[in-house]
Amino acid sequence: MNNHTLKLENLTFRGTKGVSENNKGDGFKPAFLNQKTGQVELARYSNGSPAPVHLIEGLPEEWAATRGKNGIAVSLLSEIVAGFVREGVFYSREEAAMY
Repeated sequence: MNNHTLKLENLTFRGTKGVSENNKGDGFKPAFLNQKTGQVELARYSNGSPAPVHLIEGLPEEWAATRGKNGIAVSLLSEIVAGFVREGVFYSREEAAMY
């Protein structure tokens, strides 16, 4: 997963609650799930503050598959998926879209 992948997912789920702009009012927060470990992380800016959309820059360092020259993650491990957290539960984009 990288920024291009995230843009494609946003296009795929455009018009549904599978994108941040359409589900904020329902309490969904953009997040990521490591399918291998079960760890869930909210999307964050590089300074650690919560982000209103999916960003890969603030995720755990060990989730990075590749980094740019500046050391910032540019792609994530294959087991990382984008989704949302609502009331402590992770929802995939597909699950949120059906909400």
